[in-house]
Amino acid sequence: MAARGNMTDAGGSTPSASATPDEVGRTIKVWDPLVRLFHWSLVVCFVVAWVTGDELQRLHELAGYTIVGLLGVRIIWGFVGTAHARFTDFVYRPSVALYYLVDTVRLRARRYLGHNPAGGAMVVALLLMLGATTASGIMLTVSGHWLKEVHELAANVTIVLVGLHLAGVIFACVEHRENLVRAMITGRKRAR
Repeated sequence: MAARGNMTDAGGSTPSASATPDEVGRTIKVWDPLVRLFHWSLVVCFVVAWVTGDELQRLHELAGYTIVGLLGVRIIWGFVGTAHARFTDFVYRPSVALYYLVDTVRLRARRYLGHNPAGGAMVVALLLMLGATTASGIMLTVSGHWLKEVHELAANVTIVLVGLHLAGVIFACVEHRENLVRAMITGRKRAR
């Protein structure tokens, strides 16, 4: 579990060890292309799966199977990918995530170049719930309708997690005066 130095303090941050002198005070590459492609592809596929539901079954299933593939790639990348993509960079003990949330409420949470402890916990929760949603969806196509309620519950819990994720992103953007959506598009964040 992580307890390392990809963080910066709220008052004056120190750049990442990988920052070159010309990046100090500007931006630094944090999110690699695979992480960004995964993130936005997952957003599109989940929205497609959510809005199609029972009405467009083929499209719904295609979106679900695409999510399965995306999850598989992301899990592998979480072990062998770039520094901030690896689970070891953002999976913390639950107590660390809880303390981070307490500091966030107090408006004194540290800034992290990668995912903060709460964001890391959300990544894990979303991966697990998306796995449960897609697994129950696949089993539903094979085993019959008794899994429909499980599939719908998993999808609804995922929607709640997505809402909490968005709220956390907005809060972090305001607290640290940083555009995290742009960072997930460009791959770059403020070095300091």
